[in-house]
Amino acid sequence: MRTLTGITPTGTVHIGNYFGAMRPAIEAQAGGDCFYFIADYHSMTSLTDPAQRRANTLGVALDWLACGLDPARSVIWRQSDVAGVTELMWLIGTLTPMGLLERAHSYKDKIAKGISPNFGLFSYPVLMAADILLYDTQRVPVGRDQKQHVEMTRDIAIKFNQTYGETFVVPESEIRDEVSVVPGLDGQKMSKSYGNTIEIFGEEKAMRKKIMGIVMDSRTPQEPKPDADKNLAIQLLKLVAPAAVAADYEQRLRAGGLGYGDLKKGLFEHYWNYFAAARVRRAELAADPGHVNRVLAEGAERARAVADKVLQRARKASGLA
Repeated sequence: MRTLTGITPTGTVHIGNYFGAMRPAIEAQAGGDCFYFIADYHSMTSLTDPAQRRANTLGVALDWLACGLDPARSVIWRQSDVAGVTELMWLIGTLTPMGLLERAHSYKDKIAKGISPNFGLFSYPVLMAADILLYDTQRVPVGRDQKQHVEMTRDIAIKFNQTYGETFVVPESEIRDEVSVVPGLDGQKMSKSYGNTIEIFGEEKAMRKKIMGIVMDSRTPQEPKPDADKNLAIQLLKLVAPAAVAADYEQRLRAGGLGYGDLKKGLFEHYWNYFAAARVRRAELAADPGHVNRVLAEGAERARAVADKVLQRARKASGLA
């Protein structure tokens, strides 16, 4: 079973990325054929600083490797090192209905948030479909907010297969409901676009300040909170603390007597401890960027070996070979 996932290098990786996509994808190494790409082409819809893109791309590689990606068992590469993905984007884009792209939730949401529209942003689902189809992907671990894009990929693959004959594997999405959408510091979906993230490898003082700054309601510590399960800090605590610990905090908040300050202190400590080992590993990797770049180059070579076959299959089916 081949799985594929990727993260756009537009900034520091946060816990929404980790719990929504990274951890499920990394766990899949134990029983499958795993492909991971750093989506530097996708970053061009919002980031125009070349040096920053290069730094972000290296940073994402460090983050994935530190969090448990094993290049001996899996494949990791820079998206742009396999340029065939842009050719495949054109092949499938010629069959992609405008209406399908216009219905994309992500595009409409970003425009509503004031992000300037451009062709890259609008055509993002087609490039994402090419990312998936180019590697005969069978399963795509995503957050629930990305499920629509996998469904669009399926529609595009089926349309191409119907038009030109069986060419692409039609992928399935894999969603873990308990972590599919991680809330940000403001209660919305955690996203770099919204500036509401908790970074995996942020500086301790800054991360403590962020978490302690989470806005709560005006109820006193003594007041019972029957809606404790909806408390933002409780929701985040359930991700980074043992289940029994998170349940205890929730019960104490529900019964009354637990102050919001103590709750946020507990959240920070469990968040900080959760990523402690990964933080040490990342520092070791960062001291040897040459090694990380070699891992990416070797991964790109392995990815191209698969991609070239799929692309030639698509070219032949559509009459280009």
